[in-house]
Amino acid sequence: MAPESAVPQPPEDDPDSYLGLAAQEAERRARERGWTSVRQLEPDAIITMEYVKGRLNLAVKEGQVVRCWPG
Repeated sequence: MAPESAVPQPPEDDPDSYLGLAAQEAERRARERGWTSVRQLEPDAIITMEYVKGRLNLAVKEGQVVRCWPG
């Protein structure tokens, strides 16, 4: 079994609260709420499935968040 990550637990935050926000505003709020990493992606981006504690993923279309999930 792989060792636990040294990164603290992700913040208690509802990812759905970012839906509809402008991408820059969503990223600013996420960092203020304690997310250590925030990445913006195209809605259909191909990404690896590794889970990173403390990371928030924002799918952005036309400057607005259309999907959001931790890891």
